[in-house]
Amino acid sequence: MQTFRRHITDINTPVRKALKQLDTLASDAILFLIDDENKLLGSLTDGDLRRGFIKGLGFENHLSDFIQPHPKYIEQGKYDLYEIIELRKKHFSVFPVVNAQMQIINVVNFKHQKSYLPVDALIMAGGRGERLKPLTDTTPKPLLKIGDKPIIEHNIDRLAAFGVDDIWLSLRYLGQQLEEYFGDGSNKGIRLKYVWEKDPLGTAGALGLVNDFVHDHILMMNSDLLTNIDFEDFFLFFQKEEADLAVACIPYQVNIPYAVMETESTLVKGLKEKPTYTHFSNAGIYLIKKEVIDFLPKQKHFNATDLMELLISEGKKVVAYPLIGYWLDIGKHEDYLKAQHDLNQIKF
Repeated sequence: MQTFRRHITDINTPVRKALKQLDTLASDAILFLIDDENKLLGSLTDGDLRRGFIKGLGFENHLSDFIQPHPKYIEQGKYDLYEIIELRKKHFSVFPVVNAQMQIINVVNFKHQKSYLPVDALIMAGGRGERLKPLTDTTPKPLLKIGDKPIIEHNIDRLAAFGVDDIWLSLRYLGQQLEEYFGDGSNKGIRLKYVWEKDPLGTAGALGLVNDFVHDHILMMNSDLLTNIDFEDFFLFFQKEEADLAVACIPYQVNIPYAVMETESTLVKGLKEKPTYTHFSNAGIYLIKKEVIDFLPKQKHFNATDLMELLISEGKKVVAYPLIGYWLDIGKHEDYLKAQHDLNQIKF
């Protein structure tokens, strides 16, 4: 995981030191200059230094003599995905993210991440994992390892790869182990926060515990999934459908080995020879408009399926997104063993 701090330096950094810092960045060679309050002042590349030297500037000059004072940036919570896609098309591969005070809070680098989605994420990580006992007797299920890292870390890293850097974990059973493992998320270049469920709140109840979501959209998911879902495609689908809630679904085909009659009462209207029917199962990954939280009861057990039914009854738009990629719910021991095998076979 790339840390954005490597692209930041103080405006009072000596020119020679800044040049060395650019050299360590190799093909990602761009620096963003800040003042003592971490506010963005400009950008600096090898080309900026070279042009300065041609003009007669030297190593004794102040770094401000070389910088570009109006670099491209985006403001947290005030951009949309189409703006990000346009920047990517125009080959703006590295640019900072600032808050309302113009302080740098992240640096997007499309050489190391796929997108920068304008969403917060809430991962449900408080379950007991009864079916995976005795593995979960002393370890929370989200921290069981698939390959060289825990189940939940695969999901956090994938979210981070799509630019989701404001993430909440909903905790209960052995949750302190998750807090100790991830800390504040800074080692991954993200911001991690935690909410605690005093009593089990179901698969959606924890939404009501968070009152400081940054963006207008929330991606909620279970922690015990292994998936290579394209979160950007999911979000674009959500926006195109103008939905209030989108649920990722797994296509499940049922093959009927006999001819099926289409009837109306006792009258045969048609015949289908050995048909195949496709049904869609809930994948435990949701995109939600933030205002939907107002529909949730506070501090009460409430599942995502309850939320969907409530929204439908209120005339809100709930849509299904067909997840074409890999997905596995790690609920049983055989699922856990399958995940270990699949990790080496599937592109994540």
